Amino acid sequence: MYNLLAYIKHLDGQDKAALECLKKAEKSIQQEHCAQAEVRNLVTWGNYAWVNYHLGKREEAQAYVDKVKQVCEKFSNPFSLECPELDSEEGWARLKCGNNKLKRAIVCFEKALEKHPHNPKFASGLAISRHCDSDCPAPVNVMNLLREAIELNPDNKYLKLLLALKLQKKNKAEGEKLVEESLGEGPYEAGVLQQAAKFYRTGGDLDKAIELLERASEMLPNSTRIHFTIGTYYREKVQKNFGGSNRMCQESENLLQYQIQQGIDRFKKADNNRNTSEVNLSLAFLHATAGEYNEAEHYYQQEFSKDLSPLQKQLLHLYYGNFQSFQMKCEEKAIHHYMEGVKINHASKEKEKMIGKLYTIAKKRRYENRQDSQTLELLEFLQL
Repeated sequence: MYNLLAYIKHLDGQDKAALECLKKAEKSIQQEHCAQAEVRNLVTWGNYAWVNYHLGKREEAQAYVDKVKQVCEKFSNPFSLECPELDSEEGWARLKCGNNKLKRAIVCFEKALEKHPHNPKFASGLAISRHCDSDCPAPVNVMNLLREAIELNPDNKYLKLLLALKLQKKNKAEGEKLVEESLGEGPYEAGVLQQAAKFYRTGGDLDKAIELLERASEMLPNSTRIHFTIGTYYREKVQKNFGGSNRMCQESENLLQYQIQQGIDRFKKADNNRNTSEVNLSLAFLHATAGEYNEAEHYYQQEFSKDLSPLQKQLLHLYYGNFQSFQMKCEEKAIHHYMEGVKINHASKEKEKMIGKLYTIAKKRRYENRQDSQTLELLEFLQL
């Protein structure tokens, strides 16, 4: 993790801070892997060489390159060393860097397991990588990989929760048992609470999912991912409980306003002025539901000012058309945006939804015998 943090600091132009991270990495390796310190330090020393090179310290950079060369010569050959532990470290680093690195992470863990097939850490890495890989080939049984990893890591709650998520549709009772076991034992890690929340959300218990994520958020108050997920769950609660309701008691109205405000607060913490589309559309929806139409309009217009992909444009026209139709009661503007979305040459569910909405409006207007120019244009557009 210190090596990864050093890389991030380097990318951010903080090379001196990166060197401090590498010192911590070197110290950690010395404490945790004293017997393998030389081999384990190869990545750290390579990073030292890289950062010093960018700082213009050529002699220091060369000194670290020489250290790497000496260790490789000692165990194998210059600048090349077959080492399962290093394969595993590369696998974990790639796994932490996002889905586009998963394929290579899987290769790294498989290579490490060839040398040590019963190593708990290697097995965990492969199981987690395969679980995250949505393109995992059919012959690979991810559930079996998770079970094997749990046998080697019986105290690993994270692995148990990943298996529970896989079991949710096939064996719900076993999945629930694994979740309860994991949550019944402390201490908790934020990652464990996040996976448990995902399990309850998939099962329809949004309240429990939010409760777990709020506990995770206390552990990681700066995690934009957790804030975003909590905001998403509150938005789902608003859509589910009050989406089609026009009349409600005062207690329900108060609850609605609470859920809306919680969602808005979380999305704002998640976005941190980055102006991302998913957050803007969620904020627009929540403000519109709260009757705060100027705020909703603000976020929609932010999206219209962007250079969006065809699918993003369709989604925006669909959402903004709904806003004009249901909140602003302006059917003319709704028709305009639905038509603009349909004109975009891209097949999608959003396009089909807008076509369906236009058909519904056209049928209603034809029944009303409305012959205004917009109705005629709509009928011609749909060829009714």
